[in-house]
Parts: sequence; C-alpha cells; structure tokens
Amino acid sequence: MERHEIPTHLEVADRAFLGLTIRQLLAAAVGLALAYGAINDLPLPLALRIAVALLVVVITAVLVLWRPGGRAAEEWVFVLLRYWTASRVAVWRPRERDGAPNALREVVLPPAPSRTSGRGTGDAA
Repeated sequence: MERHEIPTHLEVADRAFLGLTIRQLLAAAVGLALAYGAINDLPLPLALRIAVALLVVVITAVLVLWRPGGRAAEEWVFVLLRYWTASRVAVWRPRERDGAPNALREVVLPPAPSRTSGRGTGDAA
C-alpha cells in the first residue's frame, strides 16, 4: 500500500534564500536598486547621495524584515492609509419613510379558493 503525505502548511510562504520569501527578496532587490540609483544618478554632492542611499536601504530593511503582529510592514502601511483617508464621524439618523411617519399599513389578501373544486375525496354522493 502506498502512503502519501498530506501537506499541512498551505498558508505558509515558501522560503527561497536566507530564510526570506520570494516577496521579501523582490522587495529587497527593488530597495537595493533604488539605493544604487540614488548613489549613481542623483545630481547631489557625494555625501548627500550616500545619505539618501543609506536612508533607502534602512527603509527597505524595515519594510522587508519587520513583521509586527505577524503581518508585513507594507500591509500596515495600507491599513494606516485607509485609516487616515476614512471619515472619523458617523451620525445616526432614523430613516424617513414614505408618507406619514406613523401610518398603519393594511394588507388585503384575496379570498382563499374553495376546497370542493372537483377533487375527489373518496366520498361518493
């Protein structure tokens, strides 16, 4: 009889390199590319270019490695953006109805059909 292993960690991302996921590696690559571009392409003095590149590397490291509450830092950034853009005041008002506010509504049902409409009940008359 053959045995098959059932996967149990389907919700866990695969680790690719140095314990980082593919998503973390791609974010680190983008951050390092931005830091490289800051050193080579910005029209600033060398000291400022190095400072900007170091700032980009630190921000990249925080976004890639820091996981507060078990979630990625960029998810928390989206949560904060949603919080800052959402309205803070909610006012409850009762809904106005059509017509008079306390009017009683009457429902009229059609008369029920008679039960002696020719269906056989088993009685012969």
